[in-house]
Amino acid sequence: MSQASSTADQGPALLALYDTALPEVYGYLVRRCDGAAVAEDLTAETFLAAVTAVQKGSVPTMTTAWLIGVARHKLVDHWRKRARDERNLHAVADEAVAEDDPWDAHLDAAVAHEVLGRLGAHHRAALTLRYLDGLPVADVADHLGRTLHATEALLVRARLAFRRAYEGSDGG
Repeated sequence: MSQASSTADQGPALLALYDTALPEVYGYLVRRCDGAAVAEDLTAETFLAAVTAVQKGSVPTMTTAWLIGVARHKLVDHWRKRARDERNLHAVADEAVAEDDPWDAHLDAAVAHEVLGRLGAHHRAALTLRYLDGLPVADVADHLGRTLHATEALLVRARLAFRRAYEGSDGG
């Protein structure tokens, strides 16, 4: 099959998938970012990226899972940009790295989501990819463009920041 016919096949496939995939892509994003407006923007970026991929003929099979993968990349890009912006606005002091994290408290999901939203973008990105998406640390490192050891240290600091914020709220 030529690239032209493949592209011709994928365009209608994307249109057919749009109505069913849109709520799933948006639902994936809205639970992981800091507001509906950001989720809407990232959803739009996801579908624009899908259209571009179809035009280039670089989509093997158009599926909702593929679109959610694109959405994950858009979300990571958003967090990276936000983290860069935060670094430009604030001098971040290094936090002490805890050796052991034996925290086994029961978390209130609503409070935990609110606390996660208050964390810095780099902490939120690491915790979301690791614990909400269930990615192994090596995959989190790959998504964030960090080394494995830097990501492990980031996760320790992020858990510590989350715990402090959670215990300071009504949840702890």
